[in-house]
Amino acid sequence: MHAAFQNDYNHSPLIRKLESIFSLTDDEQQALMDLPMQMAVIKADQDIVREGDRPSRCFAILSGFTCTYKLTGDGKRQIVAYGIAGDMPDLQSLHLKVLDMTITTLTPCSIGFVRHEDLWDLCLRQTRIAAAFWRETLVEGAAFREWVLNVGRREAYPRMAHILCELLVRLRAVGLVDNHSCTLPITQAEFADALGITTVHANRVLQQMRADDLIELKGERLHVPDWERLKEAGDFHPAYLHLVQEWPTA
Repeated sequence: MHAAFQNDYNHSPLIRKLESIFSLTDDEQQALMDLPMQMAVIKADQDIVREGDRPSRCFAILSGFTCTYKLTGDGKRQIVAYGIAGDMPDLQSLHLKVLDMTITTLTPCSIGFVRHEDLWDLCLRQTRIAAAFWRETLVEGAAFREWVLNVGRREAYPRMAHILCELLVRLRAVGLVDNHSCTLPITQAEFADALGITTVHANRVLQQMRADDLIELKGERLHVPDWERLKEAGDFHPAYLHLVQEWPTA
């Protein structure tokens, strides 16, 4: 389904995300709400863009979860980022004309496509919004560095704890966490591909974290009963996410 839209509800995830890392004025928020978008509802496990594509538009995630991944020559997948509501995972295509990664849906997603020419026009008219987008790509780079450290130097248990902490903080920043609880529809296989371990190992780690009372998982619902203990287990320090307002420690 495709439709043009111009309302607060559909644009608000993008605005909430940018506001979490960059303070926007009312006029700048309105400029973002006036940004022409085309909406698409995409099923789970569908590629939105693929490595080698030369896109003429970017997309914002309005709802749902995506992942960005690379493949080895023999087809093994490494997830290098998760996308949540408000993210623009292919924003770099505004400057880098050939994509070097694939982005796929993990759940059904509502997507807002924005033509490059409309983004260029907005950035030329609203230089602070251009700065917000630049900051967004810099934060994404910081997250990539943290992921390299996480996969390369931490054991599987703190590796999993760290990625759960990151997801919880990012989801909270866009209003999708309630009292350290959130919907997290990521499978064990998808965690395994992000952490560089087998699905069986991912299952064992999650079971051990449950046994240690670090997390509660009921279906797709995650609850963290002791945030400080989970942070400690994951060696997690949220500074690399460069949020305007960090999560209180209590």
